[in-house]
Amino acid sequence: MQYIFSVISLLGGLAMFLYGMRLMGSNLKEGSSGTLKVVMSKVTDSYVKAFLLGIAVTAIIQSSTATIVITSGLVAAGIITLDQSLGIIIGANVGTTVTGQIIRLLDVEAESGSILRFFQPSTLAPLALIIGVALIMFCKFSKSDRIGGIAVGFGILFSGLLNMTASVNDFANGGFIEKVFTSMGDNPLLGYISGAGVAFILQSSSATIGILQAFSMAWGIPFKTIYIVLVGIYLGDCVTTAIVCSIGANPESKRVGIINILYNLSKTVLVVAVVTIVHRMGLLDNLWTRPLSSGGIANTNTVFNLGCAVVLLPFVQAHKKLAMRIVKDDTKETNKYAEKISALNPVFFSMPAIALNSCYDVLSTMQTSSYESIDKAFDLISEFNEDTFKEILDEEENIDMLTDKVDNYLVQMSPHITEDHFIHILTQYHKLVSEFEHLGDYAVHIAETAKEMHDEDIQLSSMALKELSLIRLLLSSIMDYAKQTFEKRDVDAALHIEPLEEVMDDLANTLHDNHLKRLREGQCSVRAGILFLEILTNASRISDTCSNVGISTIVRVHPERAKLAHSYISSLHQGDDEKYNEEYQKAHNLYFRQLTE
Repeated sequence: MQYIFSVISLLGGLAMFLYGMRLMGSNLKEGSSGTLKVVMSKVTDSYVKAFLLGIAVTAIIQSSTATIVITSGLVAAGIITLDQSLGIIIGANVGTTVTGQIIRLLDVEAESGSILRFFQPSTLAPLALIIGVALIMFCKFSKSDRIGGIAVGFGILFSGLLNMTASVNDFANGGFIEKVFTSMGDNPLLGYISGAGVAFILQSSSATIGILQAFSMAWGIPFKTIYIVLVGIYLGDCVTTAIVCSIGANPESKRVGIINILYNLSKTVLVVAVVTIVHRMGLLDNLWTRPLSSGGIANTNTVFNLGCAVVLLPFVQAHKKLAMRIVKDDTKETNKYAEKISALNPVFFSMPAIALNSCYDVLSTMQTSSYESIDKAFDLISEFNEDTFKEILDEEENIDMLTDKVDNYLVQMSPHITEDHFIHILTQYHKLVSEFEHLGDYAVHIAETAKEMHDEDIQLSSMALKELSLIRLLLSSIMDYAKQTFEKRDVDAALHIEPLEEVMDDLANTLHDNHLKRLREGQCSVRAGILFLEILTNASRISDTCSNVGISTIVRVHPERAKLAHSYISSLHQGDDEKYNEEYQKAHNLYFRQLTE
């Protein structure tokens, strides 16, 4: 009966340990994801630099799986190449040993009154929890919740370790642990399978090795058991990573996971071969059956990973070539925006800055594509071309497809985002998806009007063509400001849109009146007039959409203005802003002067 309660306590400690690791890692990832994306996207072709980056990133976010999955996503998005990912993969395998070196604090012994007592888990755990809770509950600076979450995760992790260690002592007294680990040492295949199985189930090599370290506190585990269990852990963890990398991924992304498996298989063979040879030479006689402490396990893991990295780093191209043979290129025809779509990868949900940046890239593509279609549509008015018309229709299908992809991605991402800053950006992106999709629709409407004119052999008067060229000139200026506004989050550019949009409304009203006058004077047919007004209406709608883009950007940069955005626009139109009035009058004079020339 005593063992039942010990098992419950052990599993409870394990649950705390895993949750603490996850909480600490997720807060580290969310807090640093923007920086990580920028740094990782600037990796050079130097394997050594990529290797060092892999170590650093994994040490920061406490997960080699997360690092490799992120790398897989960046490869899929075309931000880095498969070659650039090779060094990161190996570096991630070394970086994960940092967690074990932190957990070795279990070995710290200190007398009463010694400063070393602050580094004992029994002191660190409550201190971290106190600091974390204080930051979350009583501090209000921008990153207080994030830093507090990291501290609480650290405290829970060590509390779980202490709980596991205490529970394991009950098993140790009965000799159960000794029998289990002795059997693993005597039967290497059993030890290998055990390590791989536990790592696969827990989806973390760091967590599995942490459990080993906790067990070692109750009963020292001999080196002959540790080394074979470690190489099993390497395989179990990388299989999980490869599965995650393969979900909904393109061939290049899948190859990242396969390369990680191939590297870890090579690492397993190398470690087993070297240890076996050295042992048979008698050089490990003093170490072979010696029990290792928590620090000894951490050091063994670090030496294995560093040594294998140094030996195998020059051979990464062989792993790449084999991965390319295993994962064939997709031979079916792909959409020209396939790379952008691949960047909308669910693996980035735990790192909102990267996930939202992928959405930004797609939205920017939609905006640019819509602008190009609008320009082509206006060209069709004066000189119709069937091929250009078809290009506009085909591109509209692409824009609709991108709209569905990014909109679904934003919906799926929503439950994973908790920080106000990221929630605010996601909300604005939701609004902009439909705005950019509308731009593509307006381009099609203008193109269809041009086709009707061509099919019915309708000619606009020279004055009507002049007026439309002026509308196009003004619209081009508005769209340029909207593009600069969105791509650079440029509030100054956004403030230029509204006065020009107001001039567009004035100009459209004037051209409408001019058109009615030409109708009365018989200078224009009724049918030509209707088509002219349709073009005018769509131009005004494009201008309105650009205004919405400007407002969305202002609100995104200044969230506090969200509720005041529309009242702010109303106040501008009522003449309450002197700068707006001045710019509006200047633009009004410029375009209306050209209208009368």
